[in-house]
Amino acid sequence: MINAAGREIPSVINGYKEVMPFSGAYNNPGNGIRTISRYKTVWPGGNKVLGSIREAVEKVGLRDGMTISFHHHMRNGDYVLNMVLNEIAKMGIKDLKIAASSIFNCHEPLIGHIRNGVVTGIEANYIVGFVAKAISKGILDRPVIMRSHGGRDRAIEAGELHINVAFIAAPTADVYGNLNGIYGPSACGSLGYAFSDAKYADRVVAITDNLVDYPLTPISIDQTLVDYVVKVDRIGDPKGIVSGSTNITRDPLGLKIASMAADVIEASGFLKDGLSFQTGAGGTSLAVASFLREKMRAKRITGSFGLGGITGFFVDMLKEGLLKVLLDTQCFDLKSVESLREDSNHIEISSSMYGNPHNKGAVVNNLDVMILGATEIDTSFNVNVTTGSDGIIMGGSGGHNDTAAGSRLAIVVTNLFKGRLPIVVDKVTTVTTPGETVDVLVTEQGIAVNPRDEDLKKKLIDSNLPVVDIDKLKDMAYRLCGTPDEIRYKDRIVAVEEYRDGTVIDVIREVV
Repeated sequence: MINAAGREIPSVINGYKEVMPFSGAYNNPGNGIRTISRYKTVWPGGNKVLGSIREAVEKVGLRDGMTISFHHHMRNGDYVLNMVLNEIAKMGIKDLKIAASSIFNCHEPLIGHIRNGVVTGIEANYIVGFVAKAISKGILDRPVIMRSHGGRDRAIEAGELHINVAFIAAPTADVYGNLNGIYGPSACGSLGYAFSDAKYADRVVAITDNLVDYPLTPISIDQTLVDYVVKVDRIGDPKGIVSGSTNITRDPLGLKIASMAADVIEASGFLKDGLSFQTGAGGTSLAVASFLREKMRAKRITGSFGLGGITGFFVDMLKEGLLKVLLDTQCFDLKSVESLREDSNHIEISSSMYGNPHNKGAVVNNLDVMILGATEIDTSFNVNVTTGSDGIIMGGSGGHNDTAAGSRLAIVVTNLFKGRLPIVVDKVTTVTTPGETVDVLVTEQGIAVNPRDEDLKKKLIDSNLPVVDIDKLKDMAYRLCGTPDEIRYKDRIVAVEEYRDGTVIDVIREVV
């Protein structure tokens, strides 16, 4: 069947639930009932502190075939996923599903646990590096399920992703299970991605390297949700939080793109008091924020809030008074960790509050402007940030399609081509974010506006911005780089790309 993004979706996918094809960004309201979390009584005098991860695994009753979860706030510095799986493997437990919010290069040992049968399924929002390549080559018998940040929380709350045991990396914990991420040698900042795991998992184990006396303050995840606490030497390397670029680009083309994107925001009419926005952590996206900052200074504009994964750049804007509040699901650098610890206007939020489309109002619905990146964007404005042009998984939605759907102005910033490969293409390799939620594409060769927004297009033209048709940008990219070679796939589906509402927006097949 052909879904609303124009992708051919099988009516049955082996190893996956019943297929619901994507029918449009706003066509599946999901009026359901939240799943019920299990409770367990702890009487006075009860002790939650255990001596080892092995003891915790035994206490929670982990068995073959269960689902265990991890959060990714330590990013490429995380130690906990590997520590837990190594202990589970020694205990002979098999056939587990890993529900990690994201998987990084540091999780390469996961490949060995897949090969030895300890892990047979994965659900995640973002996967890069060695594990991503192994999945693309068909290492798992059943398809990986890839979701957005908001989509993962929706699935947990709806009972589609049932977590038997959540293992939460806690930079600081007290002896009764109160947790936060802002203190300790492994401080990572916000624990926003772990909130739903803690609330809805059958059992919750906090693993910490900074065990303190009761009561901990402040509390992010509280004692009523945590079954056991395990003290280890280290839960991770906080330097690994800074994975990828968190610095403004110095590339002249990137700066040109960023400057034009800031001009688009100004011409659109959103550059005024109360502006809310989010950028990615990439160099060009941060450069957009830098140009926007200068415009806000010049016009004495005060924005309402900055959102998302927070960087030091947003912290500086908060301190300068250009933003009133930061709403933070994860910290992208150590400066933002310090800010969350010290500034009451820097607020930790859950990823459900951030982007879950089926709650009573996600924060992304209040975004004016979102600056997005793209691995590919096609002439229908569909965006791919999941696979490379070779078909190999190299990322995932994260908050991409959440913020595109919620924001009033979604801007994609990208070079026309990179490494002699066109970025603007006839048809993206994988649809992560549907074109109906993308408003503007900004490249060094011009600005394309989604045809559904003629009013915006007129505003940009009236502001003398270089507006061109997206087909012309594609033709220019192909003329400079050549038509991309067709990727060779096998028939087997290695991953299912779910849209944030749980429908199937695309599938990823095993590469040859």
